[in-house]
Amino acid sequence: MTSTNEIRRSFLDYFSKAGHAATPSAPLVPYNDPTLMFVNAGMVPFKNIFTGLETPPSPRAASSQKCVRAGGKHNDLDNVGYTARHHTFFEMLGNFSFGDYFKEQAIEHAWTLLTREWGLPKDRLTVTVYHTDDEAYALWKRIAGLPDERIIRITTADNFWSMGDTGPCGPCSEIFYDHGDHIFGGPPGSPDEDGDRFVEIWNLVFMQYDSQADGSRRDLPKPSIDTGMGIERVAAVLQGVHDNYDTDTFKALISASEAITGVAANGDAASSHRVIADHLRSTSFLMADGVLPSNEGRGYVLRRIMRRAMRHAHLLGAADPLMHRLVPALVTEMGQAYPELVRGQALISEVLEREETQFRRTLDKGLKLLDEATGDLSNGGELDGEIAFRLYDTYGFPYDLTEDALRARGIDVDRAGFDTAMARQKAAARAAWKGSGDAASGEVWFDIAEREGATEFTGYASTSGEGRITAIMKNGVEVASADAGDEVTVLTNQTPFYGESGGQNGDAGTISSVNGLRARVIDTSKPLGRLHAHTIIIESGTVAVGDTVEMKVDAERRDRIRANHSATHLVHAALRNRLGGHVTQKGSMVADDRLRFDFSHPVALTPEDIAAVEVEVNAEIRANETVTTRLMTPDDAVAAGALALFGEKYGEEVRVLSMGRPGGEGRNYSVELCGGTHVRATGDIGLFRIVSESAVSSGVRRIEALTGESARQWLIGREEALKTAASLIRSTPDDVPVRLAALLDERKRLEKELGEAKKALALGGGGPTSAVAPADENIAGVMFSGQILDGLDPKELRPLLDAAKQRLGSGVAVAVAVNDGKASIAAAVTDDLTSRFSAVDIVRTGVEALGGKGGGGRPDMAQGGGPDGAKAQNAMSAVKALIAG
Repeated sequence: MTSTNEIRRSFLDYFSKAGHAATPSAPLVPYNDPTLMFVNAGMVPFKNIFTGLETPPSPRAASSQKCVRAGGKHNDLDNVGYTARHHTFFEMLGNFSFGDYFKEQAIEHAWTLLTREWGLPKDRLTVTVYHTDDEAYALWKRIAGLPDERIIRITTADNFWSMGDTGPCGPCSEIFYDHGDHIFGGPPGSPDEDGDRFVEIWNLVFMQYDSQADGSRRDLPKPSIDTGMGIERVAAVLQGVHDNYDTDTFKALISASEAITGVAANGDAASSHRVIADHLRSTSFLMADGVLPSNEGRGYVLRRIMRRAMRHAHLLGAADPLMHRLVPALVTEMGQAYPELVRGQALISEVLEREETQFRRTLDKGLKLLDEATGDLSNGGELDGEIAFRLYDTYGFPYDLTEDALRARGIDVDRAGFDTAMARQKAAARAAWKGSGDAASGEVWFDIAEREGATEFTGYASTSGEGRITAIMKNGVEVASADAGDEVTVLTNQTPFYGESGGQNGDAGTISSVNGLRARVIDTSKPLGRLHAHTIIIESGTVAVGDTVEMKVDAERRDRIRANHSATHLVHAALRNRLGGHVTQKGSMVADDRLRFDFSHPVALTPEDIAAVEVEVNAEIRANETVTTRLMTPDDAVAAGALALFGEKYGEEVRVLSMGRPGGEGRNYSVELCGGTHVRATGDIGLFRIVSESAVSSGVRRIEALTGESARQWLIGREEALKTAASLIRSTPDDVPVRLAALLDERKRLEKELGEAKKALALGGGGPTSAVAPADENIAGVMFSGQILDGLDPKELRPLLDAAKQRLGSGVAVAVAVNDGKASIAAAVTDDLTSRFSAVDIVRTGVEALGGKGGGGRPDMAQGGGPDGAKAQNAMSAVKALIAG
């Protein structure tokens, strides 16, 4: 027997010797084709080469491509487990010529490999050609020596392939294997062609035309070859079995399922084991390529596949989660050819176990409801659509899972009733949203979301990819197209651009197309939390709804944002470690040039606190631990130690981000719920520096910080400032603290000496005054001393007035000190006059004249100040007027 692994290897070896570049399988997510949910054929990764958008590294290639058909128009999900050849996941062997060889060599290679290398009997092989392709017909006769009755002309589109309504296309030639007359069925083109006797094993596509919009076809300048052979089908042939599920890979997976469940793959149980084996492959490979279960897009399809397999595990009587226990068997069978399975084994197992545990919590309740609702129904009956919708809405049963559960009993489901209930729920959601107080323009986003569904975000794994324009907004209104010079908002079915949310700024970058569109993406927002809206400025060309565009995120800017975002997680953990568990995030802003982090704490951080946080964060950065992401339920995530972020709304699934070195109980330094983009390892942050710490409100503090190159430039700026300061004080940077201390001491000494001199001059009646009374005055029988002094320390006013009181014996003394444009005023009243004059009233009169308010003290001595020192003379005049009565 030839194993599947040997078949794959021998196929690639054969074509490598024939000058083909053996190309590794592309991921299952087709970033170069937004019209596809998953890669569903071997040629998908080469699409841009066939259309001329890319230059091939080699004119010939061969591959074993991973494919999934479980969503959209290419959906085999419902048939899996009940037929011999339907799968959600399969491998497509293919050889490709990009304008190099054509029909003759393609047919020669196919015939040589099948009959000489693999030894298939020639009399078991039949081929088809398109009815007008006389060239292919003649080549098969000459190269293979097939008789006319085994070269069948097909008039239908089954034997004419096209990439789309326009573009490369051409006739096909399919190779069929005859499993023998003991199996019902006839050759292709016959009345019994739908039987299982003749099975197509290889399709040769001859791309020789370019289909035009008007329906005409032109010859391609470089005709090309695209072939596809399902490895599961050819393995069945080479291993002498008729059923794909009897091949070695499936037998190993089914055997593992039998061993765990204790149920033989016989009778009704056979279909369940087949579903489990097939769905194990598709779910594992999808997760290995970055798809994780969710309620939207690809993640939703993945969850549907998982839950279908998990229900069949339940039918087999598995008491505990089963799927994750089968992953080692899959890795053993296919891990050597696809090392991504080995790398992702831990994640795949963890997600499968969690999903099955969660699903089992509701499965029993849902099936009980289903049994009750269908108890009176027999073969040919129909389940009420309202009940099917309740199963979906309350228990998370996809519609097709309900259909599958009732299939064995011959019961249908009222799809129209289900759709009516779904529409009613959407209408209720719209009505509830309208009453939420959101801006009226948001209703347009609601219309788009309802019509197009959520935008699928592909940016966790890539910063580029293709998307299909689903809507264009201009001035708040949907339009069909936009031209150069316009600033509009465009939506696509999928995008690598992150929409602003959770404090992280939206991505910027470019959008372009083969039609000449060139546009700058200046921001990306996230209306309704599920659409990604790109604000673009069109520099050239036109964009229209339905266009396929190339989307490229500004990767360097994204990297800076990621570094800052990951740093907020590390600083959160460091603050909690330093200050205590009461610290929680109260908001954040993550931009490409800086980060801001708000947190609960009653007092300002000390310099020692700030230094300790910086040391701790930078230690985690230097450790360069890998950052990991898992999907969990919010409750499970919190139970696992994850911190929920302030202001975030969480659905059924959350992304749990772990970073930093393991600590107590094996948990990483930081474990938080977060949907943002992050570094791959903490070392990518580079450097962390806190540049400010301040108060936001009562009990909330704010840290502003820099990372990476921004932090380095900030430090360089501070170093240059230090060098400049050192030069100005004639010192070296190292000696600046000592030199500055000496200069400050010298300044204090000189200021003290100057103050003493001014005080001495003032006491002596002279000195630098702007208006000095030449002698004491007599105002309405009251002796008065008034002085205005520039540069006198306000603290010296009281000693000055005490001396004036002693000199006067009986009277009032007032002094005004002017410093840096402001003024301080003090007044003293001798004890015998306090019943007539209050120093407090005198000061307040002077303060008001200085443009201020207030002032205070005792009746015999008071002091105050005003903002306008230029009005010192006005203040003195106002005081004299008060005394004069």
